Amino acid sequence: MTKGKELLLIVSLLVGTILVPINSTMIAVGLSAISAFFHESLTSISWVVTIYLIVMAVTQPIAGKLGDLYGNRRIYMWGLALLFFGSIACAFSFNLPWLIAFRSIQAIGGALATPNASAIIRHAVSKERMAKVFGLFGMGMGLGAAIGPLLGSTLISLWGWKSIFWVNVPFLIFAIATTWFVLPKSEVRKKAELDWPGSLYLAVSFAMLILLTHPQTVPGYIVLGVLFAIFAALFVYRELHAPYPLIQFSLFKDSTFTSANLSILLSNFVMYATLLAMPLILESHYHLSTQKVGLVMFVFSISMSAAGWIGGQLTARWGNRKMIALTFAISVFASALYWFLHLSTSIPYLLFALIAGGLAGGLGNSAMQTASLQSVSKELSGTASGIFSTFRYFGSMISSTLVSLLVGQASLFVILLAVSAAGIFISRGIKLEWESKPATRLEAK
Repeated sequence: MTKGKELLLIVSLLVGTILVPINSTMIAVGLSAISAFFHESLTSISWVVTIYLIVMAVTQPIAGKLGDLYGNRRIYMWGLALLFFGSIACAFSFNLPWLIAFRSIQAIGGALATPNASAIIRHAVSKERMAKVFGLFGMGMGLGAAIGPLLGSTLISLWGWKSIFWVNVPFLIFAIATTWFVLPKSEVRKKAELDWPGSLYLAVSFAMLILLTHPQTVPGYIVLGVLFAIFAALFVYRELHAPYPLIQFSLFKDSTFTSANLSILLSNFVMYATLLAMPLILESHYHLSTQKVGLVMFVFSISMSAAGWIGGQLTARWGNRKMIALTFAISVFASALYWFLHLSTSIPYLLFALIAGGLAGGLGNSAMQTASLQSVSKELSGTASGIFSTFRYFGSMISSTLVSLLVGQASLFVILLAVSAAGIFISRGIKLEWESKPATRLEAK
């Protein structure tokens, strides 16, 4: 592939995947408008957000496996097509149940696209440039999440809530057309079959777990908890005995693979806790208006996005292990700064703490993803990307539950500090490049 085509491919993949976090955060500012349009309560409308989270978490590990079986390009293109159809269908929804159904189609599309885009990069980009490219993607995904609410509020004020779905269409047309032109067709590599029972057990267990972390949507903790435990146990048993498991647990025998995935879980845990808890602290302790809270948190998001790009550049020079350790060291520092916020109302101190937290949230993502993918063979790139995305989501889900229990308490930041310190220890499991040997399909069984 020529440099021109490679650049066009990277831009195409970036445009396609950045829509996933944009659509995840953009919808939040439109809930009131959608509620008024359909004459539904905000509790009912919240399912538009919840269904997106459930389907994304459930589908990503399956999507990665499908990419390994049927070709990453093919599954990625299907993902973009479903995003395209889902976006248009959401705009034409005539009641809430249909909107929720079409949002789930959007989520399936995003889940198919995200891990397979990472796998395509693994195949198309040289090993030396991979960390830089993932750093660019980290910056893009962070910016997508940051600009989502701002973009959504602007579109809704100008053209109404349906515009937040129509805005996806031209970008998806560009992404589909350029990917079709630049990337050769996938060869069907099917030497196995998708583990359908395992996929079902995983889907139900994830759905129960997410509902447990969103108590405002469904009552009945005990029933949800029991169902989660049953289906999680069924999934583990199935994967240990299935001829072609959905998730090959033997991959976790590699310390680099395990450490990289645990690192993204812990990193996302700290980052998401900051995003959820800090706005409440800014309103209650600093007495900032909603608009000013948004501006202050934008500093955190921009810092995290810039750190994603910087981290990719530094990872290419320093290696994965050093960057991940540095990330968690900064996270320890930022968590300590957060803990002292209750002693001061200084805005400069607050901004300094959030910039440090943003750096910690974005600096090591490229190193974590690169380490995870480089620890397996290219034919397992989709599976590895799906697992990585799942661990990222786990961090967010656990974090949201903890914040709901400890919000407003200084002990929350003590936990963030302890988690960050644990990340430094876990980074020692990342092998140096000369020690690494990617797991192959045969070795992974």
